[in-house]
Amino acid sequence: MPHDPVPEMLKRATEALEAEFGALPAYRTDPDPGIEAAERVLEETARRLGDNYPYFHPLYAGQMLKPPHPVARAAYALAMKINPNNHALDGGRASSAMEVEAVREIAGMFGWKEFLGHLTSSGTFANLEALWMAGQLAPGRRIVGSEQAHYTHQRISGVLKLDYASVAADPRGRMDVEALEGELRKGDVGMIVATLGTTALGGVDPLEEILTLAKKYGCRAHVDAAYGGYFGLIADELEEPARRAFAAIDQADSIVIDPHKHGLQPYGCGCVLFRDAAVGRFYKHDSPYTYFTSKELHLGEISLECSRAGAAAVALWATQRLLPLVRGGEFAQGLSKGRRAALELHRRIKLDGRFVGLGGGAPGSPSARNPGHPHPHLPEHDIVVWALRGNTHEEASERAKRAFDACAARGLHLALVQLPGSWFGMDGGVVTCLRSVLMKPEHEAWMGAIWERLSAACEEVCGA
Repeated sequence: MPHDPVPEMLKRATEALEAEFGALPAYRTDPDPGIEAAERVLEETARRLGDNYPYFHPLYAGQMLKPPHPVARAAYALAMKINPNNHALDGGRASSAMEVEAVREIAGMFGWKEFLGHLTSSGTFANLEALWMAGQLAPGRRIVGSEQAHYTHQRISGVLKLDYASVAADPRGRMDVEALEGELRKGDVGMIVATLGTTALGGVDPLEEILTLAKKYGCRAHVDAAYGGYFGLIADELEEPARRAFAAIDQADSIVIDPHKHGLQPYGCGCVLFRDAAVGRFYKHDSPYTYFTSKELHLGEISLECSRAGAAAVALWATQRLLPLVRGGEFAQGLSKGRRAALELHRRIKLDGRFVGLGGGAPGSPSARNPGHPHPHLPEHDIVVWALRGNTHEEASERAKRAFDACAARGLHLALVQLPGSWFGMDGGVVTCLRSVLMKPEHEAWMGAIWERLSAACEEVCGA
């Protein structure tokens, strides 16, 4: 592992924090475990934590796991000296103010100045609040989303007792607009969920067209940008359909983004934003045992969650102070590096006869013979998905599983995903594919090492 600057930074910052409360009389914690006993437990903890994949390393390129920035880690640990609770100003005065400032910067990234928003413990809970709001504004009406939308939307709809319908996706994993309008013609849809960065493919739904349909049929448009939201900072580097989607995001009714994905934050840190601040009336409540020291609006009055980690807000605020959410800034440049890594991996896959890119097709396959699908589709964010060539989708799936294990044996960790075989030029069925999430800036420099291990693993499985 590289040198970790956090302990040194945290030591100096902790001394500064303790000085802020220096006027208080000294005291001892009870019970005091003693340094030696605590160190033994922490050493045992470290050994247990070794039973993990190396999520922090560039050779981990599987799931959506990005290490928190050292400043985020240090700020989180610093805040834990106080352990603030951002449910109310009583429990987190400074951290609540920092949350408001940090969320304002996230909203500004989408062009919003007037809005209602706050942090949540996860993207799941952030999406729950957006769907709950749809149910409040249009009781009994359905929620619709792409079949490639995160499964949490259907699950949340069930929790909220709202009917949910999946809409077909095209071979790039994007919502089929014609199929969507077919659902909207039924006249009972209250909200459309558009995804800007699907979990499997990083696909970007055609938000511009979705917004037009939402207006036509009188329903809300919610954007789940939990994964892809930050890519608006480098929208000029994306393909034209994705650029158009990000250009329209300011017209959505609500947006969810996860700072604990591309935002360099520890888990859990989600964020939900509403364009119309007046929806706050659905949250408002009176609780005499919680609110009694301030007449200002409490974050707890605009959140379904009660206790929320103030440390998460502190870590986010500190990170954004160091790395502002601006186009061309250091934070945006990190996104660009991951994007370039994905494009380079895509390029190599396209040229390698052992692999089949999304929308490409093996030689002789229906997709390869179809002039409408001459080349694999470019990744829309930093996620690359590809299949291994096989005579059937069953053979291709088995090879992918074996390649996954062979890569892991060489220290390269990828992921598996199941998708329609037709998207890879195969005749029917579901095919298991390899998937790589290249979300670390270091992935660009490590692409040679990643490819070397991938190629050797697939030579073992498929031959040269």
